[in-house]
Amino acid sequence: MAQFGPFASLRAQQPAEKFAAAFAYVAEALRPGSPVQARILAIAPGTTERVELAGGAFAMEQVYQAKPRPEGFFESHRKYIDVQVIIAGEEAMEVEDIARLTPTMDYSEERDLLKYADTPHASRLAMRAGDAALFFPADGHMPSLQLHGRAQLVHKTVVKVPVGE
Repeated sequence: MAQFGPFASLRAQQPAEKFAAAFAYVAEALRPGSPVQARILAIAPGTTERVELAGGAFAMEQVYQAKPRPEGFFESHRKYIDVQVIIAGEEAMEVEDIARLTPTMDYSEERDLLKYADTPHASRLAMRAGDAALFFPADGHMPSLQLHGRAQLVHKTVVKVPVGE
């Protein structure tokens, strides 16, 4: 099931070998003044940039306005574990076990994406700079939402870690 909280706490709970490239990259992204953090903070709003990492992992660096909840949707992935990290700003995320969700589309292997119908029963996470969330294949998640109904610019990276064996 999903895990969330300060990055250091999540890092301590996961197998170092599986998440080595992802966690090294995230540590740099969160280090004030690092080249990785400077690159993410300089991305134009509405832009996403892909960065290849070791071991088949990659990062999607992005900047966007957090959206009202009605504009969000639940999603899950089969090939990758999401490590979603807030670099600047804040947002809400929701999470629910996919066994409790109803798919609204066929799985897209190319996009590694399955979307689900909304539910009022999901757990809501308040995510701020320095927080991270790990979403596994069983975790339906709805990220990028306004926290407390406030539109806010969010600088974020989503590291995709291969599920593997």
